[in-house]
Amino acid sequence: MEWTVHELADRAGISGRTLRHYHRIGLLEPDRVGSNGYRYYGPDAVARLQRILLLRDTGMALADIAAVLDAPGTPAAEIEALLAHLTQLTEDRQALDRRISAVEHTLQMRRQGREPRMDVMLEGFNDRYETEVVRRWGREAFDASNRWWHAKSIEQQRDWQTGAQALLDSWAEIHEAGHMPGSTVAQQHAAVHLAWFADIPGTPTHAGDAELSAAMVRGMADLYETDPDFHQTFGSPEAAEFAANALRIHVQHPA
Repeated sequence: MEWTVHELADRAGISGRTLRHYHRIGLLEPDRVGSNGYRYYGPDAVARLQRILLLRDTGMALADIAAVLDAPGTPAAEIEALLAHLTQLTEDRQALDRRISAVEHTLQMRRQGREPRMDVMLEGFNDRYETEVVRRWGREAFDASNRWWHAKSIEQQRDWQTGAQALLDSWAEIHEAGHMPGSTVAQQHAAVHLAWFADIPGTPTHAGDAELSAAMVRGMADLYETDPDFHQTFGSPEAAEFAANALRIHVQHPA
């Protein structure tokens, strides 16, 4: 038995234009094309269309669907593709949940007549460094810190921001007082800085991993030294560089 484009489209609940598009991109070939130019689809084509529509409903891209259906051992390829797609959808959902939570916090602050810190309150605790955090420490490290951040009340977030800024301001004061990065004062403050890291879930210092903690601190020191945003939060590029060098010394020669 064969169906024309119109007949198959009606049965499948899609448009004839969709079927013709699938033909153009090589996703679904008709069994034959008549002398009148009509496309005719037989049972095999209908079975393939069913698989296409099922996979399309998952949100999988048409190119990925074609790769799955054309791969040798299609069931195994389909399972692998679906698992990868599920992972991506889960990550997308988590990212959306984080942003919804951040907007809810910002809305609450606005209703209280307060001015939100847009760099943190809207983006989230470390969203701007998401790619770097995930690359270095994994998705769970990033998500753990964001869950911790968004579980805080607005007052707790504000208190944390105040404490964090005081920590960075102290680096500027130590630098301006003429101390060296390896001095007792600087190294004592470096220990305070590491304890601050340890309070943040998802960081190696929080997990108590000494080797990864040292690597993380060196990575953060590089950011402090090179990222203009950190130059601003430390008060100057020189203060940021001073803090970075003191932290490097601290993890190289812990007390």
